[in-house]
Amino acid sequence: MLAIVDFGDINSGEVAEALKKITNDFIISSNETEICRADKIIFPGAGSAQSVMKKIHLLNIFSFLRIIIEKPILGIGLGMQIMCEYTSEGNLPCLGIFPGSIMKFSNSTQNPIHEGFDKVKILKESPLFKNIPDKSEFYFNHSYYLPVNDYTISVSRKDIDFSSAIQKNLSFGVQFHPEKSGETGLILLDNFVKL
Repeated sequence: MLAIVDFGDINSGEVAEALKKITNDFIISSNETEICRADKIIFPGAGSAQSVMKKIHLLNIFSFLRIIIEKPILGIGLGMQIMCEYTSEGNLPCLGIFPGSIMKFSNSTQNPIHEGFDKVKILKESPLFKNIPDKSEFYFNHSYYLPVNDYTISVSRKDIDFSSAIQKNLSFGVQFHPEKSGETGLILLDNFVKL
């Protein structure tokens, strides 16, 4: 069974609607016991880092992180960002699953929000991108990013290259929203479900 962690935002429902096209073996939950029992976990993401980190503290996720870190985890959008060490959005420490700090796009040349479909250049082989061609397009909506690092498995570009997907062992993060990315997004979610 897969658990979508309920951070109290609309994105949990959007991820669930996409997953229904793949499997019915999932729950949306904020219950520690249910999340720990799950075989796989998704951290959805929309909203502010401050509100999500507050919810993480309320859900006591820090205390059972060592239990769930051994399972496949997928962070989506803000869900990926809070899996990193730190975010400059509110100057917050985060879960620390991935190394690196989340930065804000500079607004010196363009709008600081990266929104819409954009290409994803695959840098490293990953089960997440199985049967997905290089430079496929996914839907993005964010103004903060993770710089490219040793765990980056794909990059996209908005003024600079940034990590559009990251992997460390069985933990994955995607800055884009597969649930809003059509058939290609469903393939990626299916790849995660089949891990």
